[in-house]
Amino acid sequence: MRRKLRILLIVWTVFACISVGGLLISQLPINPAGANSEEYEKLKLFTEVYEIVRKNYVEEVEPKKLIYGAIRGMLRTLDPHSGFMPPEAYKEMKIDTKGEFGGLGIQIGIRDGVLTVIAPLEDTPAWKAGIKAGDKIIKVNGEPTADMTLLEAVNKMRGPKGTKVTITIMREGWKKPKDFTITRDIIKIKSVKYKVIDENIGYVKITQFQERTAVELEKALKKLESEGIDSLILDLRNNPGGLLRSAVDVAEQFLPTDKLVVYIKDRNGKKQEYYTRGKRPHYEWPMVVLVNTGSASASEIVAGALKDWNRAVIIGVRTFGKGSVQSVIPLSDGSGLRLTTAKYYTPRGISIQNKGIEPDIVVKLKVKEGEGHPAIREEDLMRHFGEGQEKDKTKKERELVPLKISEEDDTQLQRAIDLLKSWRVFKENT
Repeated sequence: MRRKLRILLIVWTVFACISVGGLLISQLPINPAGANSEEYEKLKLFTEVYEIVRKNYVEEVEPKKLIYGAIRGMLRTLDPHSGFMPPEAYKEMKIDTKGEFGGLGIQIGIRDGVLTVIAPLEDTPAWKAGIKAGDKIIKVNGEPTADMTLLEAVNKMRGPKGTKVTITIMREGWKKPKDFTITRDIIKIKSVKYKVIDENIGYVKITQFQERTAVELEKALKKLESEGIDSLILDLRNNPGGLLRSAVDVAEQFLPTDKLVVYIKDRNGKKQEYYTRGKRPHYEWPMVVLVNTGSASASEIVAGALKDWNRAVIIGVRTFGKGSVQSVIPLSDGSGLRLTTAKYYTPRGISIQNKGIEPDIVVKLKVKEGEGHPAIREEDLMRHFGEGQEKDKTKKERELVPLKISEEDDTQLQRAIDLLKSWRVFKENT
């Protein structure tokens, strides 16, 4: 299929998006903690400084605060994807991978120093209460949000089903803020969205790789099959990654059994391979995968496997370039350690670290003046490792990507549709 599609590419005009790459989480065996006598000798310096600070600092400092700070500092000397998670952050990470929690159903962020609603999720308590994208959250339960971290705000708004929370909203055009008292419910974050577009073309968007992503995808593909689609677009744009196993389970729905999806290697060169298992049906529709600078980690694994096996045509721009694997290690006090423990490679043995996946057809989205931001990739992050680390560090002008894109301006999606329609015509005339 892909070879015939390449014939079509001859007549195509090739046109020369912000997500800091997410985690690729894997459950790998971890060597037990321990140190030899020489290492313990060096730790004396740490205990010496700890005692000096604890006993002589101008104000009394909680020991846990000093220890957590020291751990954070140690991990900050490593790559940008390793880090320490206090108990609250570790708990949130586990919730995010499961995709289900008690809360209001809003995506929030810090914009211009203000806690802001990115978007309410459809059919959730916040959506039903009338919360809108762009709303500024001034207070939560009467407490000002000005000095709250994003995590603190999330923790205050999440909670058991049936409990209430009051958020104070300031909206553009309003003269004064308004209180919304909302009853929490169980929020299920669906990582797979799908529909039929332009006659018989199926469209599936995966937003992240959670525990249930492969199951959601399986249901979506069966539904699309029942609606008579004859080709498929898999949209992995702005997908920051997630679980390694989930990426493999997604890829196996498009590849035959016993095909290598990805392999990883640790510091000692130990290799672990992940193959399709054939537990689910795999589909053979002509296929296009959409990627952009926000496609990272697990989404790059899927795109890389489908490209290496000539299973799909990749359209968009070069992906983020995160080719490392993080192990999440629970610690004794409920906190967690996120540690880069391996690198991953596509079926052809290619490391995409700092390089990303190059699309077969490059299509850049147009950016309206004042509505774009500089693209960020792995190579732009401080302390990234691998090739390119020692390259010219002078400031370069980054390409701009749109903050948001309407469907009518989505030239990447339109190019995918045109390609699949052309393939249909080509097939009918051969």
